[in-house]
Amino acid sequence: MDNWRLLISPPARGAWNMAVDEVLLDATVCGDSMPTIRLYSWEPACLSLGYAQKVKDVDLDLLAKYGWELVRRVTGGRAILHTDEITYSVLAPLTEPRVAGTVLESYQRIAEALIMAVRALDIPVEMVTEVDTTRSAKGPVCFEVPSAYELTVDGKKLIGSAQSRRKDGFLQHGAFPLYGDLRRITHALAYDDETLRAESGEKVLTRATNAEMVLGKKLDWDSVAKVMVKAFEEKLDISLVPSKLTEEESAKVDELITTKYAAWEWTGRF
Repeated sequence: MDNWRLLISPPARGAWNMAVDEVLLDATVCGDSMPTIRLYSWEPACLSLGYAQKVKDVDLDLLAKYGWELVRRVTGGRAILHTDEITYSVLAPLTEPRVAGTVLESYQRIAEALIMAVRALDIPVEMVTEVDTTRSAKGPVCFEVPSAYELTVDGKKLIGSAQSRRKDGFLQHGAFPLYGDLRRITHALAYDDETLRAESGEKVLTRATNAEMVLGKKLDWDSVAKVMVKAFEEKLDISLVPSKLTEEESAKVDELITTKYAAWEWTGRF
């Protein structure tokens, strides 16, 4: 059993969350940090775009009206509205055997930990092993269709994840929506008319779910975090050591917010 680093971050802005993940990724690659599991949330709500997603998918006026923020991820995929959720990230050098192998092999290892955690919450979750191509979607919403090794309940996507391998490092993060109206994401996206917006919202409900919709009750964030920590430790055979950002890491985060994640040159690049 190896020691890994655990960070449980307070609710924060999207640009800060993305900058922290990148700084921690660099730290693990350089050997300045142990491989890391991070659990976090977002305040205010934030729409994140996949790395190459077009910013024209976003209705910037509506986004501002609701007081939501916008950020671009380094991972691929489509838009996610981060609110009322627990987000996880796994960061490690590619030499770490638990993330080695193909993208799908590492997805599966992490998915097994997520399955253990979610089932411990009495949610009857399943892992997608084969993607149903008949349900493919070309729209901007990430949660419309599950990908391989993502988690579903009764065929509806519960946890969406995305992975990036850069700088000899491994980053995977994902969102586990706990409660709230999943249709809210359509209020931040661009549609030709309000009928299409409403139809898209209803489609989300047929293809995605959250913990509250399955259990009929809200789960406490801290309680879910504890369950996830235990599952990551058991399934990855690691011991998680609670930690905080160092002063040097915090300074790098602040710089990266300014130069990248809060800069339109990054967010609006596509």
